[in-house]
Amino acid sequence: MKKEIILTAAALLTMLSGSAQWHPAGDRIKTEWGEKLDPQHVLPEYPRPQMTRAQVQDGWQNLNGLWDYAILPAGETPEKYDGQILVPFAVESSLSGVGKSLGDKNELWYNRTFTVSPKWNGKRVLLHFGAVDWKADVWVNGICVGTHTGGFTPFEFDITAALKKGGNELTVRVWDPTDAGYQPRGKQVNRPEGIWYTPVSGIWQTVWLEAVPQQYIRNIRTTPDLDRKSLRVETSACGAQPGDVVEVRLYDNGTKVAEGRALSGAAVELNVAEPKLWSPASPFLYDMEVALVRNGRKVDEVQSYTAMRKFSVGRDENDIVRLELNNEPVFQFGPLDQGWWPDGLYTAPTDEALAYDIVKTKELGYNMIRKHVKVEPARWYYHCDRLGMLVWQDMPSGDGGNKWEPNVYGGGTDRDRTAESKACYRKEWREIMDFCMSNPCVVMWVPFNEAWGQFDTEAVAEWTKQYDPSRLVSPASGGNHRACGDVLDIHSYPAPRFKAFDPLRVTVLGEYGGIGLPLDGHTWVKNRNWGYIQFKSIEEVTAEYVKYAELLECYVKCGFSAAVYTQTTDVEVEVNGLMTYDRKVVKVDEQRIREANRSVIASMTEE
Repeated sequence: MKKEIILTAAALLTMLSGSAQWHPAGDRIKTEWGEKLDPQHVLPEYPRPQMTRAQVQDGWQNLNGLWDYAILPAGETPEKYDGQILVPFAVESSLSGVGKSLGDKNELWYNRTFTVSPKWNGKRVLLHFGAVDWKADVWVNGICVGTHTGGFTPFEFDITAALKKGGNELTVRVWDPTDAGYQPRGKQVNRPEGIWYTPVSGIWQTVWLEAVPQQYIRNIRTTPDLDRKSLRVETSACGAQPGDVVEVRLYDNGTKVAEGRALSGAAVELNVAEPKLWSPASPFLYDMEVALVRNGRKVDEVQSYTAMRKFSVGRDENDIVRLELNNEPVFQFGPLDQGWWPDGLYTAPTDEALAYDIVKTKELGYNMIRKHVKVEPARWYYHCDRLGMLVWQDMPSGDGGNKWEPNVYGGGTDRDRTAESKACYRKEWREIMDFCMSNPCVVMWVPFNEAWGQFDTEAVAEWTKQYDPSRLVSPASGGNHRACGDVLDIHSYPAPRFKAFDPLRVTVLGEYGGIGLPLDGHTWVKNRNWGYIQFKSIEEVTAEYVKYAELLECYVKCGFSAAVYTQTTDVEVEVNGLMTYDRKVVKVDEQRIREANRSVIASMTEE
């Protein structure tokens, strides 16, 4: 006991000492949230809002904060560490306190100690990572507990058998080749320029411990069927035995409205007699309880939420195929959102910052966000769920080299990727879909963008649709168009243009705009900033935006069913955002933009 107290005191002293020494790396612009960041309280929020347990405060432990780190040539083991890194910020970021590149010839090592609460005795202990880019090997007390590849999705290891009383040592080794590899990486490159940005290597989402029963619910998948007024709930349970039962209850503000039971491994079908619909105008969420029951006794129970809504397509009175929400036509309009931060790169400095872009997008009159070649933490999708924001989810691109012909059917080439590259893509795409599957906000899957790494287009689109029939598929956004999926997705810069139309599928303008405005004091670099078209004042940018919106209204009548404006914020040298990269200035007249956006959305259903 005395030894444990000494270890705990030493760990606390180290943490306090490290906090005093930590400071952001570099001198580039920062957000207000980053400027106020407390290294002792980094992203303290519970990271998985869609699956919590009743004793959440006692049942989990946040491991964010200062860890030791080392960068070494691949294959070498650290004898000592280079210093401290603030987790969960990528090693290249300012908020990590390091600000160093990794490269494909090196490996990044992390190390820290932790103790496990005595309240967890008799329970299993899971070690969770929100995301690590790209390959992570993990040891607890020198015992390898697992390996994961994939830079955008959560993973966990059961570390119960590796734990000991008192202090425990956690070590993580990361390798990330960025664009030297074939793996999905989005817009990360080793030599950033233009639309290509700084690499993001290592841990970039929350690391946490969770105490669970010996038999526990591992995940939940919900699928609403609005036409049948039903909700399908599928669960996966670890340690379940034949005869175990899953019980599901659905609540409307505390009032039970549906319940059902099924043997573990089978789906529970709930009848929702008078469903309240989820939409951007009314984002109603049901509370849900899911329990694993053995011999009449609950062995585990989790709390969740879900929604009743339907995404589909249908023809209007002019026989044009339109996007529908809850069996009604809705024009989907929003910005291209890349989710980058000047101080945290992939990682928002705080949860408030993470939600800010969504809130501001809603305030500007949009009803949709296209999450561009990146996947966000679970809390971002939770904010979209609760705020009522439709989401198009891209697959992060990788392994490019295709010939791109964006304005013809059947043009360009499918990439001749290796078997390993294809397998990597399919594994990560499935993990991303599994991760986002139960979020009501996600309306569209986008497997490829602008031909980047596009391969086996028809097969990938078909698999995506079969894996999740409840959502729509845009097979190749602005890319090499093939007659598959639900959507023909056209890109046009800077002004919207009606370049093509599909009488059998939905036609959308997947990207346009890019009106640039660099503002002194708010740019990533002083010079070399660019936009697809560039102006010198907020008034000029607003006028150009409104002009494009008026053009767009005309094209909506011709057949566009959605549009995506580039983009939410500036990103590095790309200064075509509605906001500056540091989020300190909105670069448009908010009222005029809001009015223009609402007019565009309304134009599809106006008589």
